[in-house]
Amino acid sequence: MRKASRSLAACLIIALPLFLRIYSFAQTDVLAAAQRSAFTQRLVAAAIERTHHTVRYDPAYVRIPYPGGDVPADTGVCTDEIIRIYRAVGVDLQKEVHQDMQANFWNYPNHLRWMLFHTDTNIDHRRVPNLMVFFSRKGEKLPAGSNREDYFPGDLVTWDLGGNVPHIGMVVDQKSPRSGRYLIVHNIGQGPKMEDVLFNWKITGHYRYFGPALR
Repeated sequence: MRKASRSLAACLIIALPLFLRIYSFAQTDVLAAAQRSAFTQRLVAAAIERTHHTVRYDPAYVRIPYPGGDVPADTGVCTDEIIRIYRAVGVDLQKEVHQDMQANFWNYPNHLRWMLFHTDTNIDHRRVPNLMVFFSRKGEKLPAGSNREDYFPGDLVTWDLGGNVPHIGMVVDQKSPRSGRYLIVHNIGQGPKMEDVLFNWKITGHYRYFGPALR
């Protein structure tokens, strides 16, 4: 009996550190999930808030400060809405994209698509193909199919509008009463709108990005 007790005690001593590690990891996962959920709620609220702004569609190249730079508030394109949404919750995509491009320039399409061999903080983060690479590298790349159940509020979606013209928008937590799909906040030419357009064009990418602090 005494020998069995000593064996049990020895097993407990061996198992206890492992149990504590598993418990710690579980607690960490729960905390991370809660933080991501709170971040997504703020992100979606910021996206919906953007639909109250009047923005003239203007794809012009504009010199802007770095970091924290933006084109004039009453102008912009689809990417500028994504940039402004993230900036509203404390994430500067201008800085994040630039830093990753500096360290991993050849992973980005600048040299192939625009024949550029250097970074440019005025425009790099405002180009959909660059954002696609960035979100793939620093966020989560998700299935880009035709199942509406795969898309959740806060997700980023990119499309080909035809003729290799890229577009980007964000899924929000409002649903279309007609289709039951989550709506998209995007700017395709009439300023930031919230519309049922998830499957209007060919989907080329589907991502989730919580910013550098919650990776």
